[in-house]
Amino acid sequence: MEPPHLLDTVSPSVTCSEIHPNKDGPSTSDISEESEYNMKNPVIDPSSTLSSSPFSYMLPQHSFDATLSRSVLSKAFSAERRESRESFSSIKEEKGSLAQTFRERRQSSKLGTTSIGVQTDSNEMGAPQCDDESNVLCTCGRMSKWKHVLLRGKRLSKSTDDLRIFGNYAVKPNMDLNQMTPPQELSPVIPTPKRSKFYELPQEVLEQIASYLSTDIPAEGNSYRNVDLVACLLTCRDLHSAVLPVLYSHMTIPHSYIFSKALSHIKNYPTLGTFVKRLDFCHFTSVGLGRTKHMNSEIQNLTSKTLVQFLELAPNLREFLAQEQLEDDLNADVLQILFNGLPMLRAVDLCSCSSPPFETAFTTMLENPSLPLTLGIQRISLHDCTILPASDFEILLPRLPNLTHLDVAHTQISEKALFSIPATARLTHLNLARCMWLDGSGVTQFLTQHPAVKDSLVYLNLLCDISRYRLLHSADVAVLLPHLPRTLRSLNLTGAYVTSEHLPALVPLTKHLEELGLGYTALSINDICAFFPLVSSLDDDDDDTDPSTTIPTTTTTEPSTLHYLDLTFLPTLTRTTLFSTLLFMHNVFPLEVIELSESLIRELKQSTGTNKLVGWTVRELGRRGWYVRVKDSQDGKVGMKRVGNNNNDDDDACREWKMGARWWGMRKVNVARGEVGGVYGHFMFKK
Repeated sequence: MEPPHLLDTVSPSVTCSEIHPNKDGPSTSDISEESEYNMKNPVIDPSSTLSSSPFSYMLPQHSFDATLSRSVLSKAFSAERRESRESFSSIKEEKGSLAQTFRERRQSSKLGTTSIGVQTDSNEMGAPQCDDESNVLCTCGRMSKWKHVLLRGKRLSKSTDDLRIFGNYAVKPNMDLNQMTPPQELSPVIPTPKRSKFYELPQEVLEQIASYLSTDIPAEGNSYRNVDLVACLLTCRDLHSAVLPVLYSHMTIPHSYIFSKALSHIKNYPTLGTFVKRLDFCHFTSVGLGRTKHMNSEIQNLTSKTLVQFLELAPNLREFLAQEQLEDDLNADVLQILFNGLPMLRAVDLCSCSSPPFETAFTTMLENPSLPLTLGIQRISLHDCTILPASDFEILLPRLPNLTHLDVAHTQISEKALFSIPATARLTHLNLARCMWLDGSGVTQFLTQHPAVKDSLVYLNLLCDISRYRLLHSADVAVLLPHLPRTLRSLNLTGAYVTSEHLPALVPLTKHLEELGLGYTALSINDICAFFPLVSSLDDDDDDTDPSTTIPTTTTTEPSTLHYLDLTFLPTLTRTTLFSTLLFMHNVFPLEVIELSESLIRELKQSTGTNKLVGWTVRELGRRGWYVRVKDSQDGKVGMKRVGNNNNDDDDACREWKMGARWWGMRKVNVARGEVGGVYGHFMFKK
């Protein structure tokens, strides 16, 4: 332990008049007495040679400058203010009390930094005043203990015991300095450092704690990401060994030059490649760099060759997340390593890769004789890969015996490929939206009879565009609804021919579903009201209710579990019926999001007074619009306050089955658990 520097606590440039008891200066007798005293006990000049001073070992080896000492006392610090980190050209979920709140970023912008400094008052920088409690260090005999030295109210000196330990001087209380005995040879006392119990935790626990500091969304502009992890990395050796694997476990690549730097660093330190568990390109873009896609290919930062090199250095990779910006770089060699060279790989997302080179490479990889009959992939997304032929799915899906998540929305998948899924698979998430090559009867048979889906589904999306085709007809819906498992939490039947005849089978589903899509169906507003019980105090509180208002007869008295309801282009749904029939007469809690058509959203935006009265508001993103319940709102007579006795505003909408997504109505399956952003956020909530 190094001794404390006296210069860090006092200003040495002090004259004798400043410390003399007489503020007007010493008298003649004082000077003569002082001269006689100095001849016997010479006073050490601070600016002279330091070797003769008994405290020279405690003084820094530089000139005694008042400006220097004051700069030491007034050290300034700066801290970078941590702001919210948005992604490049992405849709990001905003965390707040209001559902369906998103932020769209079209290009990057430099994140500014704020410096926070400690400023010293000008009066404190001046010469210390001479009084009974001096603000300077004076070596006079009247001072009994060093601890009594006060610097602007702060005790910065050590006690006499500490000085004896550090300086090997036998100092006694109330002892004049001229009676100080010569130094004695004493063995140095080294205090034993105390080790915190925190560092004795197992390595796995420390890594789990550090993982809460990791961020999935890349920083905005030129700001650093994971600054908290980097700070912990430089704390001590124990935290360094625990934080380093967390820092490299999830690598998000927003630009090609960042990938090039990461590859170069891992080449120099190959051990770091074994820490990589996720390689995320969902935020990858050239927007904001002034480059085109062709220019990036010429720079050679991110190519199929460099991508192969990276994958070879990451043998423990478990999740590979790509998108259309990389479709030309995913050649046969890259896909061969992904599906055949990484035994730990569990999740693959190739969202919206639909270029001809990608289709050729994917088919070549599947036709390779070295492709094993069994793959370890559990979660795969080929969302919007429209160019892949049905034969590719018929080759790939039988090789996935442990499949749990399958997103083949807007692809050419066939019924033969669906039935080729091994019976050992347990699908929890299945997205068959806009698959025009499928037949309703075949899909119904698969969902009700195949052992991989009939008892395990949690998320099922059967959305279709009725302007092109209709997947489920009335007979198909009648067969499907009674056989859906109770594990189901999200069901999208938008475009199916659902009528009032299906209510007896549809109402029981609302007691365990949290999301239900009924857009473009043949249901009326009274059929929708059948999902919710009537307000029990309606007759007692509404003496002035219009007697001509028709109260629909509900078929249930149990509360619903629906949080999200898609009523897009419902025939009888208008702004009037929405308020008077659904929100006014029925206990719709915990319903908090209603997706509506564009025309109805436009009308609701103009009804600001009514929205405030009922406690709901409008949210829009791209082609979609929602009517969202405002939490903690002071609702009026109409709306949620009438049925709000059981409101639970502590619900943050996070669910295990959402795989990291926060809000309701997602239309893309997330195969890796993490924050939603980038291109994936666009396909989930905007398109």
